[in-house]
Amino acid sequence: MTLTADSAAADAVDADLRRDTVYRPPHDLDLLRTVGMLRRGRNDPTMIIDGPVIWRALRTPLGPASLALRLVGGEVRATAWGTGAEHALARVPALCGADDDDDGFDASRHPLIAEAGRRNPGLRLTRTDEVFDALACAIIEQKVTGMQAFGAWRWLVSRYGERAPGPTPRPLFAPPSAEHWRRIPSWAWHRAGVEPPQSRTIVRAAERGDRIARAVQAVTSGADRDRVLTSLPGVGVWTSAETRIRALGDPDAVSVGDYHLAHEVGYALAGKRTDDAGMLELLAPWAGHRQRVVRLIFASGVHEPRRGPRLAPEDHRDR
Repeated sequence: MTLTADSAAADAVDADLRRDTVYRPPHDLDLLRTVGMLRRGRNDPTMIIDGPVIWRALRTPLGPASLALRLVGGEVRATAWGTGAEHALARVPALCGADDDDDGFDASRHPLIAEAGRRNPGLRLTRTDEVFDALACAIIEQKVTGMQAFGAWRWLVSRYGERAPGPTPRPLFAPPSAEHWRRIPSWAWHRAGVEPPQSRTIVRAAERGDRIARAVQAVTSGADRDRVLTSLPGVGVWTSAETRIRALGDPDAVSVGDYHLAHEVGYALAGKRTDDAGMLELLAPWAGHRQRVVRLIFASGVHEPRRGPRLAPEDHRDR
């Protein structure tokens, strides 16, 4: 292929803004199970899993960046591009579970959890510190199917996010800033398939975006984090837990109110489906590490058999 002057100049800029580092985790690390859980569907505009390489687009205080992670011989080789490259590389250890403290966790309390832990010693809890991004994503996922939520996330981020730099396998986009989320017009929410209660919740939250992030990161207990997040109109305990899981790597967050989670936990730990109260009772022996148990349940491959038709998507756009 013949390079034009413009494309050659762009490549030169990208090369100039490229940064590399190596992170050597002091623990076993399954990069895909740890970081890969952040992907919101196969066509997530912020993330690609390309063979052994995980690509992420992110917004930083210095501008957008793209980040490529590969695990080679027990070490994570990370490359970032863009004006936010240094910031992106500084977050690599947390993404790879460096802040995840499993002290006090006893997998032996249940044979399935013990076996899942033995088979997945590299499963860590990732942390992005991107509080508003996680909150907006969780709000979009309220009360809809995964297919609907992932489609809406893809449509909005691809149009209102910022194109990430670097040689990504396909175009990636950093999520919009809180200010840009606030300015998305009503017709665009409708076109994306986001219902008015959810779009209003994101817009109201965006008005306090930076303050929310600072307030959540200033406290450490799950109860205090819930208190901050659920003070926002339209944000309940499910949305708060989903935000805590992705942004803060909270080891104790449980998504109470999830359509499937209680059934899966009940089947895995007791051999039968249960409700939210039953799920919390089953998880109580692991207080402080309940999200870790949930992750190990999913890693175990044990799932409740399907009992009927899946939840049918409801599309309000033609109303």
